[in-house]
Amino acid sequence: MQVRGVNTPLLALSLSARFLFTFCFGTRHSNTVGTFFVTGRFPPGLFFEAVDMLVLVCVAFCCLGYFISVKFLYDGLKRRDVFRPLPRDRAQGFLSMSSESPEGGNPPAVDAVRALFVTAHPDDECMFFAPSVLKLVESKASVHLLCLSSGNFYNQGAQRRQELLDSCAVLGIPANRVTIVENKELPDDPKAEWSTALTSSLIFKQIRTCSINLVLTFDEGGVSGHANHIAIYKALRHLASVGRIPEGCRVLSLHTISILRKYLSILELPISWLLPSSFCCVIGREEYKRAKEAMLRHRSQLLWFRRLYILFSRYMFINTFRAVAVETKHVKIY
Repeated sequence: MQVRGVNTPLLALSLSARFLFTFCFGTRHSNTVGTFFVTGRFPPGLFFEAVDMLVLVCVAFCCLGYFISVKFLYDGLKRRDVFRPLPRDRAQGFLSMSSESPEGGNPPAVDAVRALFVTAHPDDECMFFAPSVLKLVESKASVHLLCLSSGNFYNQGAQRRQELLDSCAVLGIPANRVTIVENKELPDDPKAEWSTALTSSLIFKQIRTCSINLVLTFDEGGVSGHANHIAIYKALRHLASVGRIPEGCRVLSLHTISILRKYLSILELPISWLLPSSFCCVIGREEYKRAKEAMLRHRSQLLWFRRLYILFSRYMFINTFRAVAVETKHVKIY
């Protein structure tokens, strides 16, 4: 439709663009955009300026869309105990918190889960695993912790043992389910090479003693790259590869992510949601306060960069795990 020689759709588009750019950039830039839509060309010298404005607007809309996606994902997922669980045929359904079972009957009993977190030092349990610990405790699972050193690198072993017990109390792990290993062959030292045979034997003993059916620990990157963290993964990989993991017991390793993602805090959530994982936990604001309180119990470790870690680390809000392949040789627990 033509009105007095003016193309009506172009006029409407011009007015809309002028309104948007007036709101964002002021009158001068809106006149430039209006001229483009009416005449089909920019005034001399203003083309690149208009391109810059367009790029800024696109970036602004992308950022806005990302923040909105974070908000919706966070609000929806923090209400769910555990999402994206292991497939039922592999995990026997015990990680699923849904209200339906594969057969359509009663859902699997979550309190049948006996989870063991294997860490290297006091403070690992809240620095890296707090979301999954809190969610499993909230879901009435029986949660145990095996810490393979007392963190005596600076001769603070006794103090750090007590800090670990205090932290676990905040997270909901009772002291009688916390085992702290003191062994000279497993020193708290990033340069020390822990024996795979010794580490795996200690883990296997704990799995057998406590009838564990879910083990959670670090992956091959150790989250922070610490050699002691990586040694635990190697030990569990050894147990899994030689068939020493009892039948029905699942092993999950915590994803190591890039340093950029690591310090995006909750803004990293859409990335974790889109990327594949076997098991994922997200905690809400109140649970974050508990994770923070647990971290604050490690007073000997509260240097300035640890306080920044509490504020910005994605691991204080989100845990994503992948399943470790287990060779089944029907090792039973008695």
